[in-house]
Amino acid sequence: MVVVTEPGVTEKQIEEIIRVLHEHGFDVHRSTGIRQTVLGAIGVQPDFDHRQIQLLTGVAEVLRITEPYKLASRTFKREGSVFDIGGLKIGGNEVVVMAGPCSVESEKQIFSIAESVSKAGAKILRGGAFKPRTSPYAFQGMGEEGLKLMRAAADQYGLKVITEVMDKSQIALVEQYADILQIGARNMQNFTFLRDLGKASKPILLKRGLAATIEEWLMSAEYILSGGNQQVMLCERGIRTFETATRNTMDIGAIPVVQKKSHLPIIADPSHAIGIRDKVIPMARASVAAGADGIIVEVHNDPDHAKSDGAQSLFPDQFSQMMKEVTIIAEAIGRKIA
Repeated sequence: MVVVTEPGVTEKQIEEIIRVLHEHGFDVHRSTGIRQTVLGAIGVQPDFDHRQIQLLTGVAEVLRITEPYKLASRTFKREGSVFDIGGLKIGGNEVVVMAGPCSVESEKQIFSIAESVSKAGAKILRGGAFKPRTSPYAFQGMGEEGLKLMRAAADQYGLKVITEVMDKSQIALVEQYADILQIGARNMQNFTFLRDLGKASKPILLKRGLAATIEEWLMSAEYILSGGNQQVMLCERGIRTFETATRNTMDIGAIPVVQKKSHLPIIADPSHAIGIRDKVIPMARASVAAGADGIIVEVHNDPDHAKSDGAQSLFPDQFSQMMKEVTIIAEAIGRKIA
């Protein structure tokens, strides 16, 4: 249930509305706008008569939410969310580009890539310090040393940092170095971990699971939101289907569908979705055309010798070309690249 207050409502009236909601067994999440406050009342109360809230002083409207995801829905928040990350806004009219290697491999590598993507127009440096790999014998990342290198490279070239967190034990450490915490597809339904992320202080990028429906994806976001962290971004990274010609099947249609259902920003990951270097740029173009709020791609200065995902990583000159093309597309639909 969503409670919308009247313009000019006093803080004392809001507190009274919250008190009554708590009295009836609801958990309350507050979202304060310029003129009105929205209260999300979470809880299943089959016999509750919403008119008891409608009659309270300061209440303008009470809406029932039929979707199982409450805080992530457009009913709870009608306008799209915009997150300000150190002056960089995600979710507004600008399309934000995140780029970098699959994994941090050395100081020379990450500084070279950071310089390349920064010059081409990226705003966020991506890279893995901890890598979830299918094989236990594959390169698992450099750990904290990788985080230090990525932070130093990003600071030198004016970039923000996004990197993956794999479990609860890594949250505090990664928050020291990263601006955004990335949650991989394999952890999308690790609900205990998602609850822990609800207490994190940094924004979250939640990747769609390998075979997750859009509703399951939004319900996973709901776990984080209900834990108190309101800065959640969704990431379409392709889903597993019967098709074998590409690494995954990129669900471009999920972008406008999610934007209709949810106020959360949505980022597209064409690198993991397609898994083939020369197909990444067309998928990036399509993602921007479909309305994505951002693109996250893998870029490597020597992808043929990369320790992970070299086959889907763009060369720096390819990334520069991608930036030129998505800039044209963004402008064609009334947006621009950040």
